[in-house]
Amino acid sequence: MKLILTREVAGLGHAGDVVTVKDGYARNFLLPKGSAIAWSKGGETQIDGIRRARQNREIRDKDHANEIKAKLEAATLEIKANVGSTGRLFGSVTEKDIALVIKSATGLDIDRHKIKLVKHVKNLGKHSAKVSLMTGVAANITISVVA
Repeated sequence: MKLILTREVAGLGHAGDVVTVKDGYARNFLLPKGSAIAWSKGGETQIDGIRRARQNREIRDKDHANEIKAKLEAATLEIKANVGSTGRLFGSVTEKDIALVIKSATGLDIDRHKIKLVKHVKNLGKHSAKVSLMTGVAANITISVVA
């Protein structure tokens, strides 16, 4: 089956790439997760938009990745959340929430799939996460969750 990737898939390709995969892999994994869309002649026009967005987010080289790493580690990231009387959150802080805070604090557009939480964030306080920028370069960030 021929697909257009909408985000990076390890071992397969990057956003905007046209790939051919087995039908079961496409139907059961890529399409339900939103990692790909079915290829069509009309879909070819979407490829340019996906590639332009990827170029805006893309890290050019290792020096650029280290520069972004320094910027992320120096930033103070604070997430405001609804809290019960015991100090536990209603719900939890997700990678998507962290990506939005990073964008507002630093202006960097980091893909939420590159953010990995050390443990689920369900309490107030300081928590750590890891942002994989490129192979061999990862930023360790600290998130402050406040009421």
